[in-house]
Amino acid sequence: MPSVVIIGAGFGGIGAAVELRRAGHTDVTVLERADTLGGVWRENTYPGAGCDVPSPYYSFSYEPNPAWPKRYSLGPDIKAYLERTAARHGVVPRYGVTVTGAEFVDGRWRVSTSDGLIEADVLVPAVGQLSEPARPALPGAFAGPAFHSAEWDHSVSLAGKRVAVIGTGASAIQFIPHVRRSAASLTVFQRTAPYVLPKPDRDYGRRHHRVFPIERSVCWAAGELATLGILGNRVVTKLFSALASRQLRRQVPDPGLRAALTPDYRIGCKRVLFSNDYYPALAEPNVTLSTVDIESLVPSGVRTVDGVVHEVDVLVYGTGFRATDFLARLEVRGVDGVPLSAAWAGGPTAYLGMTVPGFPNMFLMYGPNTNLGAGSIVYMLERQARYLRQAVTLLASGLSTVDVRPEVAARWDKEVQGRLTDTAWTMCRSWYRTENGRVSTNWPGLVSEYHRRTKVLSQDDFRVSS
Repeated sequence: MPSVVIIGAGFGGIGAAVELRRAGHTDVTVLERADTLGGVWRENTYPGAGCDVPSPYYSFSYEPNPAWPKRYSLGPDIKAYLERTAARHGVVPRYGVTVTGAEFVDGRWRVSTSDGLIEADVLVPAVGQLSEPARPALPGAFAGPAFHSAEWDHSVSLAGKRVAVIGTGASAIQFIPHVRRSAASLTVFQRTAPYVLPKPDRDYGRRHHRVFPIERSVCWAAGELATLGILGNRVVTKLFSALASRQLRRQVPDPGLRAALTPDYRIGCKRVLFSNDYYPALAEPNVTLSTVDIESLVPSGVRTVDGVVHEVDVLVYGTGFRATDFLARLEVRGVDGVPLSAAWAGGPTAYLGMTVPGFPNMFLMYGPNTNLGAGSIVYMLERQARYLRQAVTLLASGLSTVDVRPEVAARWDKEVQGRLTDTAWTMCRSWYRTENGRVSTNWPGLVSEYHRRTKVLSQDDFRVSS
């Protein structure tokens, strides 16, 4: 039976391990650097941390959770769900093990860890796209407490403090309303205004729990519809743009502030956000929105290019993650010691988002071009785990290695990048793109297409050895 090492115990890693165990593959080791599982739902403990995908859809199809407390669940409930899923299927990660690299040697993967070398037939990096916080390279230094939203310092009280927040992404719009309530003053530094849609949240009761399967299907359909807009359907684009504009007009009466919060790019180019309290928070008297570029940090706060020094007591970075730096903290080497960084010199790419030529028996979870602009990443991860399970089953039949053919991977990359050309994602600067402009994160189609194209692993796509 092939041995499998999975790096990471978030939704991707746990989903992969569960799928393998359900198929009878039990020689599976999950390595996790932290002391508990959860991935982003372990790391992100900022006030208000939650998911902007409805809970019935943000879960595995084989493991529905009729106990979701609300439509858009908060981090602790999501982490508890993942813990229950792992326990129910007998997945017990090895905690406190930091993986520093992996190399394919003599037909097997040698994984370098803080516990020494671990060998396995199959390597599954499942570290995700949102695991490494991004911080702006600002000159100067701030003398007070400063931390990233993914590394929230709960020892720092914000009550009665002057707080600065740099960034207005998905995390920031969740914690800003909470920070505003306790801080004496809050200055929000915005580089570009996000599109913000209403969040149809509500508490769940027994009646809602009974119709979870229906709500899951509705959420799936809504995600497919929204994706059509991102891919170029003008009717859908106008619909969602109108919803965002209506929310902005209703919640921000001041015309000056409203103008500053009006996006100047096509909806979908950057991540579309969902909130009912973000705009009202910015309209509060103790909140100031700054759209002037930051020049530097100074001991007392933040200096903008207009020469103004914004004096604050605490600085919070809501600047997202290094989403395009796949496996940045790992040194992965394939056949003949070729580093993955060299294979990805032109930008991260993988066939079906999972396999890279020259790296046999390696299957990425949440790899290049598998992120979504709309929909549930858990849906995508479940399909990737299904594909991985087929590969491991193929190896169990007598093969020793499977390595995706270079021409198959090249044809796939050409198709994906060609299809991305006319999408909203290429029309502005965002974390979806690398510095050279390549969209390396997002899937250019509907999730139903990804489901179809990953349903059956074709051995013809691989060079195999026995």
